[in-house]
Amino acid sequence: MADAHAKPNHDYHLVDPSLWPFVGAMSAFALFGGGVMMMHDMGWWLAALGMIGVLYTMFVWWKDVIKEANQGDHTPVVALHLRYGMILFIASEVMFFVAWFWAYFNAAIYPTDFIGSSWPPEGIQTFDPWHLPFINTLILLLSGTTVTWAHHSLLEGDRKGLKQGLWCTIVLGALFTCVQAYEYSHAAFGFTDGIYASTFFMATGFHGFHVLVGTIFLAVCLIRAYQGDFKPEQHFGFEAAAWYWHFVDVVWLFLFMVIYVGGQGAGGAHH
Repeated sequence: MADAHAKPNHDYHLVDPSLWPFVGAMSAFALFGGGVMMMHDMGWWLAALGMIGVLYTMFVWWKDVIKEANQGDHTPVVALHLRYGMILFIASEVMFFVAWFWAYFNAAIYPTDFIGSSWPPEGIQTFDPWHLPFINTLILLLSGTTVTWAHHSLLEGDRKGLKQGLWCTIVLGALFTCVQAYEYSHAAFGFTDGIYASTFFMATGFHGFHVLVGTIFLAVCLIRAYQGDFKPEQHFGFEAAAWYWHFVDVVWLFLFMVIYVGGQGAGGAHH
């Protein structure tokens, strides 16, 4: 009888049967159903249960993927396909933000009688782009250099530089989140104060959420680095996190130039 665990004569990895796709699907369904029920003032417990299930599935499933990588199952062919998957994921995220930019430009270039003839609409006091938004721009640009430092340190086998670069990037990401939270708390308009406010908070808020996700992504990479994971020739987990972080940086540059600088308007800047 052939050994079921014998090394295959191909470069592909055939994963073992897993319960996590089913658990993840059921958890996502519970989260969706609970979210809908919460809109009718019921079902919060179902949404909470679904969220716990989704987070648990993410943890154990990605733990299995890390185990596969450490066992050598991620051959060059498998790693290439993982890169394709990450590229497609980032492309989908780009289109996600395109929707918010589209909504913003549609209202800004073709203002209706309901909005008014000016953009931003009268009564909206925008942020001064050269105050907190500019500080956050510098923070993210600096974080892009520190994550690149960590990447090059890994490629050169400098694990101390890898850890230091990751620590700096994580701290800068957390600092960006704190500055944005402070900015939101001092906004002169609320989410429901018209189309400008809605597109502003949706675009910049979802970007802030992506910064938070990217910070967690890099924190996991830091934990793995302390555990001895990642090699100069095989480190897709860290590479994916670095790609994601650079994507977050680029999106912020567009947000800063379009919404903060280009959308100041005549209503006056709010510090």
